[in-house]
Amino acid sequence: MVKLSRTAGTALAAAAAASATSLEDICSVSNIQSLLPANGTLLGIELLPSTVTASPVYNATISGSMTSTTNSSATYSYCNVTVTYTRPGKEDDSVVVWYGFPSPTDFKNRFYVGGGGGYTISTSATGGLPYGAVTGTTDVGYDGFSKSYDEVVLYGNGSINWDATYMFAYQALGETTLIGKALTKNFYGTSDKIYTYFEGCSDGGREAMSQVQRWGAEYDGVVAGAPAFRYAQQQVNHVFSATVLHTLEYNPPPCELEKIVNLTIAACDPLDGRTDGVVSRTDLCKMNFNLNSTIGESYYCAAENSTSLGFGYSGAKVKRQQTTGSTTSSTPEQSGTVSAEAVAVAQAIYDGLVGSDGKRGYLSYQTACTFDDAATTYDDTTGQWELSIPSTGGEFVTKFIQLQDLDNLSSLDNVTYDTLIDWMNTAMVRYLDSLQTTLPDLTPFQSSGGKLLHYHGESDPSIPSGSSVHYFDSVRKTMYPEMAYNESVEALGDWYRFFLVPGAAHCGVNSLQPGPYPQTNMDTIIAWVEQGVAPERLNASVSSGSYAGETQMLCQWPLRPKWSDNSTSEFDCVYDQEAIDNWTYEFDAFKHPVY
Repeated sequence: MVKLSRTAGTALAAAAAASATSLEDICSVSNIQSLLPANGTLLGIELLPSTVTASPVYNATISGSMTSTTNSSATYSYCNVTVTYTRPGKEDDSVVVWYGFPSPTDFKNRFYVGGGGGYTISTSATGGLPYGAVTGTTDVGYDGFSKSYDEVVLYGNGSINWDATYMFAYQALGETTLIGKALTKNFYGTSDKIYTYFEGCSDGGREAMSQVQRWGAEYDGVVAGAPAFRYAQQQVNHVFSATVLHTLEYNPPPCELEKIVNLTIAACDPLDGRTDGVVSRTDLCKMNFNLNSTIGESYYCAAENSTSLGFGYSGAKVKRQQTTGSTTSSTPEQSGTVSAEAVAVAQAIYDGLVGSDGKRGYLSYQTACTFDDAATTYDDTTGQWELSIPSTGGEFVTKFIQLQDLDNLSSLDNVTYDTLIDWMNTAMVRYLDSLQTTLPDLTPFQSSGGKLLHYHGESDPSIPSGSSVHYFDSVRKTMYPEMAYNESVEALGDWYRFFLVPGAAHCGVNSLQPGPYPQTNMDTIIAWVEQGVAPERLNASVSSGSYAGETQMLCQWPLRPKWSDNSTSEFDCVYDQEAIDNWTYEFDAFKHPVY
């Protein structure tokens, strides 16, 4: 009897799969085992056939993600597969990957990975089904389907779990894609190109950028929304607003800051040429509106109960992010007039972090953003509004910088703006090649033909939209250092396009600004990758307010929107050098370049 090699056996099994006509024919443990890439063909990965699970799922519905919506009435049939792999030479090592394979009649030669949020990798293997794509995700090697990364980042006080850190930062997702693409070809018995996509927002956006930076040649199209990159600065920045309150010794009632925001929106709304409840030009707002004009204005808010999500999601659908930082609180009736102290707090937050030597540590939220990180809590016993440290930032300081297994800072005593800058520098150096995720040289991605669609809500109160502008410009300068500005922007636009979303909050619409939000980003990136149709402007829909149902075509950065007719959805995209300068920052508080 002739014994076939694993490689030859896989080839025969793949050929058999190609002739299969139904999901049931190919969705079995034995078949998946026979289709696994032979060990030795994927460097550093040893698949364990005995761990394979496989079961067909019929007529399933899937929900929309933070980054896209789906037809809620549509149903999908797919093969649900898991397999474990190890890495050669590592002891006690096992990583589970999870895939959803569309039925053969629905498969469109695509592979898809969706991003997670907070400290959690995506826990869904169905996000690509509406696009005829195999979907992949991973447990990251630390049971990430039930644990979040911040739960395992420390072995104990002072001891970083570096394996979990690198896996969460970029490695696990890259390996998921590498295995998944090979298995996809075998599953469908095809030698055709598999178009590979990544889509994510918030940390999912950082994950998307990690794949562009570290695994660029593996991907054809990437959609990155509001990326939580520049991790050291971004996470410590969540403590900045509370530090402003602590430094200025004023804890404003939430209603007082909300009044300042609402007055700012009302004043800045018309600056873009249209009065629609949306500040489409926060740069003009910053340059032209004086917050002091709100002093003395009366405010009132009724008593209420509220829940705050730990990672700043603005109404987005999230899972398990509430485990870190979610709080439920009750607030009494609030009334009064806007004080000079509250305006000083608001202005300092909008101005961003600057050290005692006048050097800039980081940027901040755009004028007209809400002050989520400055939220105070009411103490029933004292009748006073008390400082509240957002655990999103506090936990990062305690666990990732101080290396103490604590969920938050106990106080801000002796914490100054200089302290925040020192924390940022410590974390940037420590996690520069893992979590920071700001490599600006994207040559492997660009040279392999990859396309990057990057977007960010302009009024994001969790991850400042200026963060994305800064990274776009860092890539432009790095990739095209000899070109003039306009020439380099045009060259970059061949494969990387960035869009600000007017009025939008964090990975979703804004309850205070009923503006547009892009809902069809995957369709856009697929058209760009597979048909060569580059998005000159980004399709976005208005879902609330007076203009609900309106479609707006968003401007590609650095062009900015400007209406000439208040009654139309159409606007010009104009070049405004003063506005571009308004979005430009140099972080001279650090000796190492901050990309």
